[in-house]
Amino acid sequence: MSPQPQAAVGAPLSRVDGRLKVTGKAPYAAEHDVDGAVHAVIVDAGIGRGRITGIDTRAAEAQQGVLKVIHHRNAPKLPYRDNSGSNNPEGRRLRVFQDDEIRFHGQPVAVVVATTLETAQHGASLVKVRYGAEQPSTDLTKAEPDEPTRYARGDAEAALGTAAVRLDLTYRTARNHHNPMEPHATIARWNGDKLTVWDKTQWVVGTQTELAAVFGLETDAVRVISPFVGGGFGTALRCWPHVVVAALAARETKRPVKLVLTRKQMYLGTGFRPSYEYRLRLGGDRRGRLTAAVHELDAETSSYEKFTESILAAGQMLYSMPNVSQRYRTVPLDLPTPLYMRGPGFQTASFVIESAMDELAHELGVDPIELRRRNEPAEDESNGLPFSTRRLRECYTVGAREFGWHRRNPKPRSTRDGDWLIGRGMAAGVYDTARAPAQARARLDADGTALVDAAATDMGPGTYTSQTQVAADALGLTMRTVTFRLGDSLYPPTPPHGGSMTMASVGSAVLDACNQVRRQAVKLAVEDRRSPLYGVPADDVVVRNGRLHVKSSPARGETYQRLLARNDRTHLEAGGSFAPPSGPERHSFYGYNATFAEVAVDATLGLVRVRRVLGVYDAGRIISPKLADSQAIGGMVGGIGTALLEHTVTDHRDGRIVNPNLADYLVPVNADVPDLKAIYLDGEDRAADPLGVKGLGELVMIGVAPAIANAVFNATGRRIRELPITAEALL
Repeated sequence: MSPQPQAAVGAPLSRVDGRLKVTGKAPYAAEHDVDGAVHAVIVDAGIGRGRITGIDTRAAEAQQGVLKVIHHRNAPKLPYRDNSGSNNPEGRRLRVFQDDEIRFHGQPVAVVVATTLETAQHGASLVKVRYGAEQPSTDLTKAEPDEPTRYARGDAEAALGTAAVRLDLTYRTARNHHNPMEPHATIARWNGDKLTVWDKTQWVVGTQTELAAVFGLETDAVRVISPFVGGGFGTALRCWPHVVVAALAARETKRPVKLVLTRKQMYLGTGFRPSYEYRLRLGGDRRGRLTAAVHELDAETSSYEKFTESILAAGQMLYSMPNVSQRYRTVPLDLPTPLYMRGPGFQTASFVIESAMDELAHELGVDPIELRRRNEPAEDESNGLPFSTRRLRECYTVGAREFGWHRRNPKPRSTRDGDWLIGRGMAAGVYDTARAPAQARARLDADGTALVDAAATDMGPGTYTSQTQVAADALGLTMRTVTFRLGDSLYPPTPPHGGSMTMASVGSAVLDACNQVRRQAVKLAVEDRRSPLYGVPADDVVVRNGRLHVKSSPARGETYQRLLARNDRTHLEAGGSFAPPSGPERHSFYGYNATFAEVAVDATLGLVRVRRVLGVYDAGRIISPKLADSQAIGGMVGGIGTALLEHTVTDHRDGRIVNPNLADYLVPVNADVPDLKAIYLDGEDRAADPLGVKGLGELVMIGVAPAIANAVFNATGRRIRELPITAEALL
């Protein structure tokens, strides 16, 4: 059929749900009005490892309004059946209130349910727990690692031995917590053997599957509702123990239960970016051609689950080199389980690789951009596949021009502004183009409006808006006549809202569903003798503003309303789907960026201030430029936080997190981010998905931290190989 006119896709439109959010009418997890809801407060473990030897709940239970105190001694044994296909594919998880073992500081040991929040909080403070404490293991550098994951091509050790230039560098990155504005919250209600939860989640289907597994239910006996998510960054990608606690408390008290975590509790069991110790040995010739790299990295995981992320990929494919060796070890610690955080794996790898590339460029006296150009691969050397698109060279060119890279003096400490040392740095970034099976449903009503739904979520990037744009153009309707619904497990299933896969996956399913509905309408019209379009080849018909017409003769046509009314149709409906092609991939799919940063460093105090950041992105087709800018600015802010501020501190004596709040765990504020700019290369990637998108949410954060670190070196001459970069490190 003729291509549909594109009026919405590519336009800088405001969020369709913006008014709801700014007027406070968008209901977040804790704000749903569920009749009869009571309140639950979790009691956290006060040791980092050991066992519960006694628990006294009498004082709490004596409080007027306390309904029940649940703990391992009175909680029912839950089935915890195999949950293959849920958001914990190994089938292992923390089984709350099922035994007396303490695996990390802050683990839930009891929950107090009461008629008011204040009563539940007071009751929780009265629960006395006795422990048999053991010394926890929480130091990455002093624990025994798991067996490593390895990758190799060529002979990296031999090539390093003969390399004309060699670097041996060790980097350390701090643990980072997600810290979205909305805390985790769950409301749970039972109706017989059916469970409904209103939850902060980035994957309603995964939470549905996990709860069904824990309570031994059929999947369709659990409904998960999450229409709005107040930020996530990955923390809501799995069903955490507090969700199970809320559901258990609701079943035991036979009342709907609301459970909201405190900010402190957000540090005690809802994931984090793990800390890494990462040694990189890099070899090359005097012309700057890389010949070998050896990556040896250790990362935190919990003692009861093994968490890994895609940290090896960038070192295998970002630059051309014949010899690569990688060893990736997780180190089990007495900590809660880490989880994916924006740019998972690639964010940490980019800091190491791009900092090392800058060091090599300085060693060789080569411009950092030129060094990267000299090592551009012709194909993905990790698998021999051609890149679907790779426009990193163009990112460098556009970025250098727009940033004014030619004004950078490569000599460290050579540029000043009064007491401030000025530095400029850059870094490349890469993130894989993830896609996963998704479904959607579209319905065109007789009044000419459309309803489209899918079980996706929206933690802030604008899913409501971008999916409405795709649907509006596919149906030939205006934005105001299309309603997109999400955040309910009753809707067609979708993958997690993470990994930058939502637009490619859910968007392609929405496109398919809406295309099918439009084709149904066109078929109805061209086969209807009473229609002005009767007998017209279907391929010649397009739809604009709800009116079907011949592409070459716009005057010949009719509206959806007239067509459906004449044919006594209340609506047209279709289910759409998307899945990546089965079988081996034919291309290597990635998005790319070049990030440029300018910093000022106080020559006396060592304070670092970011003056400006520019990102140039090869991210395929941009569905919504306005939303894309929001994503890019947010990613840059996150990168500034990683580079200069964010650091979760653990007291290794007892496993306690020292700074579980926004006063002591520092995140960027407006004063830290004065000038941020994003540029998107025109293009699309039709090999990846029908929309031609690559995904943007992760990519925009990757490369920011090393660009800042490289700018700090240019300003000061000091190489900082540990994040965050502090004033103390520069004094």
